[in-house]
Amino acid sequence: MHERKPVQSWLTDMDGVLVHEGQPVPGAPEFINKLRSSGKPFLILTNNSIYTPRDLQARLTRMGFEVPEHALWTAALATAQFLADQRPGGTAYAIGEAGLTTALHAVGYVLTDFAPDYVVLGETRTYSFEAITKAVRLINDGARFICTNPDVTGPSVEGALPAAGSVAAMISKATGVEPYFVGKPNPMMMRSALNTINAHSESTAMIGDRMDTDVLCGLEAGLETILVLTGISTRTEAERYPYRPSRIVGSVADLMDEI
Repeated sequence: MHERKPVQSWLTDMDGVLVHEGQPVPGAPEFINKLRSSGKPFLILTNNSIYTPRDLQARLTRMGFEVPEHALWTAALATAQFLADQRPGGTAYAIGEAGLTTALHAVGYVLTDFAPDYVVLGETRTYSFEAITKAVRLINDGARFICTNPDVTGPSVEGALPAAGSVAAMISKATGVEPYFVGKPNPMMMRSALNTINAHSESTAMIGDRMDTDVLCGLEAGLETILVLTGISTRTEAERYPYRPSRIVGSVADLMDEI
């Protein structure tokens, strides 16, 4: 069996790993603080495209985390970077919140509903039927279809909410066109994160709470994968998948001695 190099860089999911139901996971703020003081490169990843890194930084600060803005990497940022690499200075019709539109503007994209190069679908708290209809017509007219992430549901206090993946399925059904998903489990998300902190896959670990996104994504990108049991996937559920994480731990607090 190939022996991995010692971990020099860390990638970690946010919800279910550092935060759970609006509260910090016990030991998570201390874990992040130790990462910061160690000087090792790290990024906090999220498939949620609603918020800008500054928004997320403020949210984490309220919960006791000391995280620099540049240490947050969202599916919106990864999507914007992907589009800028594919078609620099392009145009897009975007369905989403400030996290997505700000990221697209930052890479020089023009947002328009007139013959855009892309229709970009992200998360939003209020999906507009009018906007979805516009997206369907633009895709039928030749716009390329991109979606920030494939998550079909998102959490709320009242229960599950339809998320970008569900709306993408509706648009695909209406157009016959499948989107390209940039966020997890696409290893593109991991690769862009690695490039952002100049890290190498052989010496980077990915911490996540979901087998179907975090672990799969990290595995396909060649990273060490660590499943924590503070979020979605349980140890029993993990055994049902045809692939395995490098290891399973209770929480990020169990990784303190490795930093």
